[in-house]
Amino acid sequence: MAVQLATATQNAMADAAVDLVDGGAGAGTIKIYAASQPANANTAVSGQTLLATFTLDDPAFGAASSGVCTLAAVPLSTTGAAAGTAAWFRCASSTPGTVFDGSVTATGGGGQLQLNTTTISVGVTVEITSGTFTMPAA
Repeated sequence: MAVQLATATQNAMADAAVDLVDGGAGAGTIKIYAASQPANANTAVSGQTLLATFTLDDPAFGAASSGVCTLAAVPLSTTGAAAGTAAWFRCASSTPGTVFDGSVTATGGGGQLQLNTTTISVGVTVEITSGTFTMPAA
């Protein structure tokens, strides 16, 4: 049988994970990349094009509900650092330490992070329209 979490446990685990984003002296970041997502969040980013970096609010996420923490203060804007198509993101604390990775889609596309457009251009504004971290119940 698979492990199944009570909602209170699921929320506590999700809150603990996103609280790591707020660790360190400053705000956490989300970096958007344009190639294949690494095998896991412990794998160093290598040979990837960094398209954009967002500085998050501190705290970055609201409290969990049903295991889902929602990114605070959206929309968040920045300008493109390189041109390409957004494919995945890495969320990190200010220390900096990787906390988690996830998928990127355009708004309404179902990614953990949704942007106003996945086509990023140098110097052009790009916006996070929504973002979530989900702790599965099973």
